[in-house]
Amino acid sequence: MPYPLDQDGHLLDHSTWNADIAQHLAQSLEITLTEWHLDVLHGVRQFYTQYGHSPSTRPLIKFLMKTVDADITNAKLQQAFNTGLVARHVCRLAGIPKPANCL
Repeated sequence: MPYPLDQDGHLLDHSTWNADIAQHLAQSLEITLTEWHLDVLHGVRQFYTQYGHSPSTRPLIKFLMKTVDADITNAKLQQAFNTGLVARHVCRLAGIPKPANCL
């Protein structure tokens, strides 16, 4: 693997992230990223840059509703990212650290 990951599968250096890395990481969830997925991941990265930490689910959804798509819901993210652990997996795919409240 050309980029180092931590024990939870998150990039060690979030600045190395790009869409190809995101797609490679998304294979573990059996999804092919679309432009909408990438918009969400860019929104997650924007949250991290703006607030200095990885978001938990509720703040993430509120932020994405304002910055990406007003119709985003937890259920929509769960379906689109093929996971019940939305914040954990979108942060991983966005190349940022695992949220502090995730086990």
